[in-house]
Amino acid sequence: MRTVQQINDLLPKLDEHIADELEDQDLDFKQWDTQSIKKAVDLLIQNAICMANGGGGTVVFGVADRVESRKLAIKGVPLDVDVNLLKQAVYDRTDPKITPVFEELPVPEGTGRIIIMQIHPGIPPYTDTSGHGTIRVGKDCVPLTGTMRGKVSVVTGDTDFTAEEIHTSSNNLLSPVALEKLRDIARAENAPDDLMRLSDRELIRSLGLERNGNLTKAALLLAGTEEALREYVPGYNWTFLKMSSDTEYDNRDDHNWAIPASVMRVEEHILPYNPITTLRHGLFHFEYRTYPEVALREALMNAFCHRDYRIAGPVMIKLYQDRLEISNTGGFIGGVTANNILHHQPVARNPLLVQAMTQLRLVNRSNLGISRMYSSLLMEGKEPPVICESGDSVMMTFFRREISPAFRFFVEEESQAGRSLNVDSLLILQYLLKHREIDTTQASAICQHSEEQMREQLANMEQINYLERGGAKRGTYWSLSHKLVVTLGNDGNGGHHSRIEWNVAKTSILNILTERARHNEPGLSNAEIRQICHYDRNQVRRMVQELMMENPRVRMTGTTKSARYEMMR
Repeated sequence: MRTVQQINDLLPKLDEHIADELEDQDLDFKQWDTQSIKKAVDLLIQNAICMANGGGGTVVFGVADRVESRKLAIKGVPLDVDVNLLKQAVYDRTDPKITPVFEELPVPEGTGRIIIMQIHPGIPPYTDTSGHGTIRVGKDCVPLTGTMRGKVSVVTGDTDFTAEEIHTSSNNLLSPVALEKLRDIARAENAPDDLMRLSDRELIRSLGLERNGNLTKAALLLAGTEEALREYVPGYNWTFLKMSSDTEYDNRDDHNWAIPASVMRVEEHILPYNPITTLRHGLFHFEYRTYPEVALREALMNAFCHRDYRIAGPVMIKLYQDRLEISNTGGFIGGVTANNILHHQPVARNPLLVQAMTQLRLVNRSNLGISRMYSSLLMEGKEPPVICESGDSVMMTFFRREISPAFRFFVEEESQAGRSLNVDSLLILQYLLKHREIDTTQASAICQHSEEQMREQLANMEQINYLERGGAKRGTYWSLSHKLVVTLGNDGNGGHHSRIEWNVAKTSILNILTERARHNEPGLSNAEIRQICHYDRNQVRRMVQELMMENPRVRMTGTTKSARYEMMR
């Protein structure tokens, strides 16, 4: 949720962004319906339910979300609207009852006040008293359909497929080979010694995988026989494809083995195509694989432990010449999206299975797994994985990239000096190795943090001389420091931060404006210059300001959206 001060700090951004661009999973802006109090209250209740089902958040009433300019966007809420009556209306018309907190923020625009509704997290699903409801997914409120209700039930722990008991008199459900592989992979991840010293059955009990004397489906997924898995988890299997093209493969393997054995087998398939690069640094030689082993193991474990075992379909691993794709059935749940997964609180689709794998150190319950994947790639100068949701499946893609020695040595030297780079720092530096500059909006999208958090992060990186600040207050941006550019060999990765490109772009725009003036044609708008130079709005504004200072004949005509830049004759 956002504080009143945080909302107040966001409002000046309305001069450069529409409110919709400032929204997030936990923040929404809504215009108040001044024509009908009934419609206004109905919208209020719908948004309270939406946020409650989405994990809680803040709704700001009195701001149009599709209008640029603070003065025009802030309409306000009528002064005669009583927040106590709004609170009572939400409480009376929701099931289970939602008790929102309302706060008022005085503003100079519109009616003079906006209303902020805070919805604290609860135990969903929530609906109105007629049984209708929505759920916040990203920036949208989507219908709380049967499928969505099922996802909510998973998040709250009402349904856990892997916790279901196996009622059978058979004693041949567990595989000694699978149990041994489970121990091998757990030892490699430094699982607790007291667990590793237990007998097979004691280990299963200690992990909570036996209930009422019966094995659970989670026990089978970790150490079951193929026959038991085929019978009791019929939708489970995995497929590995070594792709020779986008549509053809030259090697395939399919199994429904227990998860540890499956992960080890997939890694064996990938190993011949995951070569080692050796780097010499001082007296030491370091070895790095194209796909870091840490990232690969985390991705595979995530795919197996977070898939929806109620849906038939394999964990699919496709190895192409230029990338590796790992996908699993079951979309995101609990408000997690591809745009917030890096820092979102962990949500388990299969709590019992995840709990057992966490005890064995096979996955990380503190949401450090995604960060470890990102970090292992970024510190080698490689791109982070691309994560996307398509229907009821999630795919993670690793692109085949060569290591950047200069960047890797820089990260190592900084670590030895006591300045370990976190994921946010690595993401920003890698972005700036390919782009001339970055602002808080871009940093926020890349690092999946708020702009306020990124402003502090960028300022900290400036203090330790990683970055240099430029621009005025409203148009502040950061670029790599000269020292770091030299350290990384100009860019270390084929990027472009030199002033040369900036000057080339300015010259190009100046030539176009001159030609248009010669033919009595209109000048260029900010949007048209953005298309030509591939810069953002603030960068174009700074570029034209430099042009106007260097060449008095370049002038701006018109205002706001109708503004154009002309070469005066």
